[in-house]
Amino acid sequence: MLSTLKIRDFRCFDQFELRFQPGLNFIVGPNARGKTSLLESACVLLRLQSPRVASLSRVLKYEKRGFVTDGHYNGRHLQFYYSKERKKLALDAVEQKKAKEWLEIGRVVWFGNDDIELVRGGAEKRRRFLDFTAMQLDPVYRTELRAYEYSLRSRNHLLKERRPAREIAAFDEPLLRHGDYVSAARRDLLLELGRDAAAEQQLLSLQRENLQLDFQPGDHGDFTKALELARDEDLRLRQTTVGTHRDDVRFSLNGISTDDASEGQQRSLVLALKLGAARLIERRFGNPPLLLMDDIFGELDIHRRNALLAALPQDAQAIITTTHLDWVESPDATRVLQL
Repeated sequence: MLSTLKIRDFRCFDQFELRFQPGLNFIVGPNARGKTSLLESACVLLRLQSPRVASLSRVLKYEKRGFVTDGHYNGRHLQFYYSKERKKLALDAVEQKKAKEWLEIGRVVWFGNDDIELVRGGAEKRRRFLDFTAMQLDPVYRTELRAYEYSLRSRNHLLKERRPAREIAAFDEPLLRHGDYVSAARRDLLLELGRDAAAEQQLLSLQRENLQLDFQPGDHGDFTKALELARDEDLRLRQTTVGTHRDDVRFSLNGISTDDASEGQQRSLVLALKLGAARLIERRFGNPPLLLMDDIFGELDIHRRNALLAALPQDAQAIITTTHLDWVESPDATRVLQL
């Protein structure tokens, strides 16, 4: 469990300190008080990345040089300093050159009010969800994804400059090698996650809806062939038009695409995805992840709010932001932190 959390110069906070207990922890307060930022800082502490933005420079307090997240998780003391110039990790007061051991300590599933964009939004949202989950399951995935992104940026840079074909082709091999790894990992993750998410969707829909997740590879199933066929188009458009960076996921309920599903069905689907990810992580490692739930209950009726709480992994620690607690059926079993 996460027992303590301290932050400095993070979002709207100069300094702030929190203590948590096992089970349910509620952060309660009106909007615009920083509840989401506190939840985000817990994710940054454990995963060294934000679930909300791609660059950590965006969580820096205005006109500050760097931020600090500091906390205790399962008896380990984690201290993370970030600035645009450098990063510093200290684990049990020992500075770390690499993040490998750090990232094995705590795992997270993030529930956000804007998660409905996983269904409604573009493919980037869905890839980001898969990547965030895959990095926690496979210690190699993060390195492979970063290597693919570097190869893609380099290839696109050469295409934009209209460099000779032989220079562009020099990045084909690493692009294919790392891209094949990432796409295969995403496909395997989706197969396993699909079973857990489908089971959660059945519970949330009172056994009325069957959820199916289908992987849509951005390389059409054969990256080498697709890249070769797209070579002229890449030169014309001056960008890499096929590949892992175009992977996507399609959702269906009872065999029908969710593009036109009701908002209630779409929100249930997203909850099923996140609960499925929590079940998968728990099964893989023997312990549930930390659940960070940002003001997601306001879109649900009181019955569904408490049903969702009851559906959380039994031994999981959850930190939940909300504007009020009058809907919670058993508030005595929770810790409440008032902002």
